[in-house]
Amino acid sequence: MKTRKTLVSLFLALALLAALLPASAENSVTVTDMAGREIALDGPAAKIVALTASDVEIIYALGAGDLLVGRGEYCDYPAEVLEKPVVKSGAETNLEEILALEPDVVIMATMAQTKEQVEALENAGVKVIVSDAQNIEGVYTAITLIGTVTGKDAEAAALVQQMRDTFSGIAGKAEATGKTVYFEVSPLQWGLWAAGKGTFMDEIAEMCGLANAFADVDGWGAISEEQVFEKDPDYIVTTAMYWGEGPTPVEEILGRPGWDTLKAVRENQIFNADSNAITRPGPRLMEAAMALYNFVHGISEEAPAA
Repeated sequence: MKTRKTLVSLFLALALLAALLPASAENSVTVTDMAGREIALDGPAAKIVALTASDVEIIYALGAGDLLVGRGEYCDYPAEVLEKPVVKSGAETNLEEILALEPDVVIMATMAQTKEQVEALENAGVKVIVSDAQNIEGVYTAITLIGTVTGKDAEAAALVQQMRDTFSGIAGKAEATGKTVYFEVSPLQWGLWAAGKGTFMDEIAEMCGLANAFADVDGWGAISEEQVFEKDPDYIVTTAMYWGEGPTPVEEILGRPGWDTLKAVRENQIFNADSNAITRPGPRLMEAAMALYNFVHGISEEAPAA
C-alpha cells in the first residue's frame, strides 16, 4: 500500500510539473540583439532601464512606457519620460544606479558601455539587450527587437509599416532635384562631421530627391572645411541646437569666413533641422524626412504620405 501511495504521489507531482513546463516555455522569449547576441528571457520584460534616447522613444511609441523604470540622462522625449529616474550612461555609466532600480532588462547602444560593464550587469542577473541602428532598416530591426522584448510585437509591426508607408509616400512625391546636400552633424567649433553613405540621413536625402554631397564617406565621419568647399553643396542641413543666445545655427554658418562662396550659403539654402528628430534612429525620423522634404520643395504643409 505504501508503494502504491508513493507511486500515486509521484504521478501527481509529475503531472503538475508537466502542466507547469508548457506554460513556462510558452511565455519565454528568445531574441538576437543587434550585436548578434542571443538572449533568453523568461517572458516579456517587466522592468526596463534604457540608456539611449532613440530606444526610449521606441519604447513609448510602442505603448510600453509603463515598463520603463530608468532612463539615460539624455533621454528626454516624450515629455512624460522626464518623470522617470535618471541614470548615468556612456563613459559615466554607474552600475550601482542601474541595479538599484532592479530592472530585469537593460537596453543600451553598442558604443555606450564597456564589455566589462555588460558582464557585470549580466552577472547580477540583468539581461542586456544591445540596440545599434545606423540606417533606416536598422531602425526597423530595433523596433522589432524592442517590440519582442516588451511583448508589443503587433505594435512594433504596425509602427514599422507606418514608417515604410511614410517614407514611400515622400519618395513617391519628391522630384529628383539633381542637387546635393551636406548634413553637418557637428559644427565648425567642435570639428566638422558629416553624415555619409549607409546612414539614415543619407537615405532621407535620397527620398527627398537629393544626393548626399558626402556619399564618399562611410557612415559618420570627420571632414574639413576644404572638403566642404570642394563639394560646394546646394543645401546644408545643420543639426545644431539653439539655446536662445547668440547667433542661430543658420546665422552661424552664414557668418563663417569664406563660406559665402558656397552655393548653399549664397542662396540661403540652409536648413536647421530638429536635432533630436533627425539624429535619433527612431520613429521621429518620419518627422525629420517630412520637414526636409518641405524645405527642399518649398511647401509649408506636411509632405504627403502613402
